[in-house]
Amino acid sequence: MKDALIISTLSVLPKKLLSRWMGRINRTRFGGALQHFILRRYVAWYKVNLEECEGKLEDYPSLGEFFVRALRPGVRPVDPRPEAIVSPVDGKIYAVGLVQGDKIPQSERQSFSASEMLGGGDWEGCPYAVIYLSPRDYHRVHVPREGRVVHARYSPGQLWPVFPAATRKIDGLFAKNERLTSTIQSDLGSYALVMVGAFGVGRMRVVFADWLTNDDAPAREADFSMELGRCAEIGRFEMGSTVVLIFPRGSLQWTVQKEQPVRLGECIALRT
Repeated sequence: MKDALIISTLSVLPKKLLSRWMGRINRTRFGGALQHFILRRYVAWYKVNLEECEGKLEDYPSLGEFFVRALRPGVRPVDPRPEAIVSPVDGKIYAVGLVQGDKIPQSERQSFSASEMLGGGDWEGCPYAVIYLSPRDYHRVHVPREGRVVHARYSPGQLWPVFPAATRKIDGLFAKNERLTSTIQSDLGSYALVMVGAFGVGRMRVVFADWLTNDDAPAREADFSMELGRCAEIGRFEMGSTVVLIFPRGSLQWTVQKEQPVRLGECIALRT
C-alpha cells in the first residue's frame, strides 16, 4: 500500500520540472553560515566520508558542487591486472548476470528490456551489471575497461526515482527514464555504459561532448573518437542514479553478486 501511494503521488507530479527546480536549488550558492549548515547536514544525514574528498567542506560553494566532488588521489586504487574489468563507480550491485529473453531484472517482480534501453540490437546472453549509487556515494562515472568512445546516444524520457518503491512498481523503469549511453570499443569488443537519470535533478554530463540532460533537448546521437584509459572519468551525475553495463557475449565472467557493495577501481569481472 505504501509503495502504491508513493508511485500514485509521483505519477501526477511534473517530475522533470520539479527536478529542474531542485537542481537550481542544489546549485545555488547560499554562502556563509547557511551554506555550511546545508553541507554539514547533508554529510551527517548520508554519512559521507569526508576523509576521501578532495579539499575541505568549506571549499564547496554549493550542494551541487559538493555532490560531484572529486576524490583524493590514491583513495581508489585501480586493479592493474590485464584481465580485470573494474567498477566504474562507488555503489551497490543491483543486478548482475546474463541477459535472458531481452530482460534485465530491476526488482523481484519487475524487469526492463535491454533492446529498449539501448535503442535496439540483440543482447541475448550478454553479461550485464546494474549498479545503484546512493546519495552518499561519489558520483563521477569512470570506464570499467580501457578503450575508445565511438558513439553516444541521449534518450529523453521520464525521471522516476530509482529507490525500491519505484523499481518494484514501475515495469521497465530503467528503459523509461532519461539515459545517456556511451559505446566503448575495447579489447573485449564494443560495450555499453548507460547512465540513467532519476528524479531529483536528473542532470548528467559526459567528458567527450557538451551534452546536458534534462534540459528539454531532443534525442540525439553522434559518433566520437576519444581514447580513455582504464578507470578514466567519462561523465558525472548531478544527483542520481544508476549505471548499467552490458558487454559482448562470452567476453567476461562476473566476480560480484547482487547486493554487493563495490568501489571505484576494484575488480568486478575477469576477461575470459
